[in-house]
Amino acid sequence: MKKLVYQFRITLNVVEPPVWGVIQVPAEYTFWDLHVAIQDAMGWLDYHLHEFRSDKKHSSSNIRIGIPMSEEFDTPSEPLVGWDVELENFFHLPGDKMYYEYDFGDGWLHEVLLEGILLREKGVKYPGCIAGAQSAPPEDCGGPGGYYNLLEILADPYHEEYKETVAWLRHHAKNYLPFKPDSFCIESIKFSSPRRRWNSAFGNKRQG
Repeated sequence: MKKLVYQFRITLNVVEPPVWGVIQVPAEYTFWDLHVAIQDAMGWLDYHLHEFRSDKKHSSSNIRIGIPMSEEFDTPSEPLVGWDVELENFFHLPGDKMYYEYDFGDGWLHEVLLEGILLREKGVKYPGCIAGAQSAPPEDCGGPGGYYNLLEILADPYHEEYKETVAWLRHHAKNYLPFKPDSFCIESIKFSSPRRRWNSAFGNKRQG
C-alpha cells in the first residue's frame, strides 16, 4: 500500500493581511502531530493550550480535539485527546475543514483546510512547508487589537515604548531581529519531532 500525504492550507485570518502556510504531513498523523507541524510552520512557540474543532465558535455540538485539562482524561467536558485521534478520522476529501485555536486568551483562530491527498514523493521529507506568507503575531501580544498596537509602536522608533517592546520580543517571537510582519522564509522553518515535543510537555505522563 502506497503511503499518502495530506496537504493543508493553514490560515490565520483574524489579522490583516492573513498569515497562512501550506504544509504537507503524513496521512497517518494524529491531531497532536498536526498541532506540532502547525506551530512550527506558522512560527508559534507552543506556549499555550490549543484545540481543534469542527466550527469556529464554541458550542455543545462541536467536535473538540486537544489537550486534556484535568487528570481524568475521559470527563465529558474534556476534548478528545489529540494524540489518540488520527487525522483520517475527520479528514476524508479535499475541501474538508476544521478550525485550530491557539492561546485561548489571545484567541488565534486558524482555518485548517485539506487541499489535497497526495502520494508520498521519494526522497521528500515530511512534514514540509511548500508556501506561505506573513509572520505570526508575537506570543502574548493581546490578540488582534494588541497586535495592531504593537505594530504601531514598532513603526515609530521614537515611541516611548519602542525599546521596551523590542526587548520584550526576544522571548515572544521567532523572528524578532527585527520583527517583520510581512516576512516569510520557507528555508527557516524547522519541523520538530511530535514525540519529543510530547515528552518535553508532559514528562512522565503516559501517552495514549
